Amino acid sequence: MPGPLTGLRVLDLSRVLAGPWATQVLADFGAEVIKIEKPGEGDDTRGWGPPFLTNPDGSKGDAAYFLSANRGKWSVAIDMATAEGQALIRDLAARSDIVMENFKVGGLRKYGLDYDSLKAVNPRLIYCSLTGFGQTGPYAQRAGYDFMIQGMGGIMSVTGQPDGMPGAEPMKIGVAFADIFTGLYCTIAIEAALFHRERTGQGQYIDVALLDSQVGVLANQALNYLVGGTPPTRLGNAHPNIVPYQTFATRDGHIIMAVATDRQFKEYCAIIGLPQLAEDERFRLNRGRVVNRADLIPLLEGPMKARSTAEWVAAFESAAIPCGPINSIDQVFANEQVLARGLQIGLTRDDGVQVPGVANPVVFSETPIDYDKAPPRLGDGTDKVLREALGLPPDQIARLRAAGVIG
Repeated sequence: MPGPLTGLRVLDLSRVLAGPWATQVLADFGAEVIKIEKPGEGDDTRGWGPPFLTNPDGSKGDAAYFLSANRGKWSVAIDMATAEGQALIRDLAARSDIVMENFKVGGLRKYGLDYDSLKAVNPRLIYCSLTGFGQTGPYAQRAGYDFMIQGMGGIMSVTGQPDGMPGAEPMKIGVAFADIFTGLYCTIAIEAALFHRERTGQGQYIDVALLDSQVGVLANQALNYLVGGTPPTRLGNAHPNIVPYQTFATRDGHIIMAVATDRQFKEYCAIIGLPQLAEDERFRLNRGRVVNRADLIPLLEGPMKARSTAEWVAAFESAAIPCGPINSIDQVFANEQVLARGLQIGLTRDDGVQVPGVANPVVFSETPIDYDKAPPRLGDGTDKVLREALGLPPDQIARLRAAGVIG
């Protein structure tokens, strides 16, 4: 079955992670994604390794980083700095539904590839600009990178061990948290704009920023401050609003306990051999447990060390109390649930190289995702796209390549 976005064409002028993450989702959902890259160099992340793929000739290929965000796309190598290259990209934009770009504010204007220029040739175009700080405001001209945005956007202030504990310092998330969330917001916005265009025939411009997105996903921590007036602090693996909702040391490792209701707490206390705690007025209700966290947690730590993680998981799951181990990445991909859901996939590139991947987590009942295109080799779609999308004859493609306009 064709994907839900089959028939849409995306012109992807983005690179690194946030923009490519958005366009990879669109590709997964069936859109044709044309990734424009600089001849001979390509997306910076092709070199962000190790590890790297091994090419058929034994040389180092693309980095795993690049592979994580570029499945399902065609790479078209065009030199945007040349007038003919700019004309080719404009012609592609005239025949596309969506443009995704993450240049600095105003950076594409000198190439005639900004929204106003492309809207003139395609009024139905949906044009999404992703920047560090958005198109307006005093920081608009600044470059933005995930790590600094995690710091500026507040998430690092609530991530890490509390002050006074070993290793206490603000801590970033272990993946590019701001980039990925911003990419997903771009995807959501593009799909909303497509629905608007379906009703009205109008394209539109979308302004998405890393900082805005990072602030947007502060979620309950943002509202804890806006309602309560006190900035949240780092709590390690504990939860600011639910207790006990954290990690505990066990006899052979650690376990995550997510005791979210008063009923669960009562059963949890019975299982660990301290039923009286559930009747203590300090701890009976969650609001009391949050206030009296410092008194409660030490009482739980000793009993939790009495059994192994596996023994606790079996005991708590039988009582429907949420809990789980802390898996390493290799354990994740060996997990029976992950295997059952098919979250590891494998693709074959056109040169025969095998490329592993992680499945899109969305499961459609009528339009299942078809993983039929590995992350592209640099320029693997140049001739195909120029021939099929723009109708260029072979001799013209050859001339452009000889002139260095395309790779």
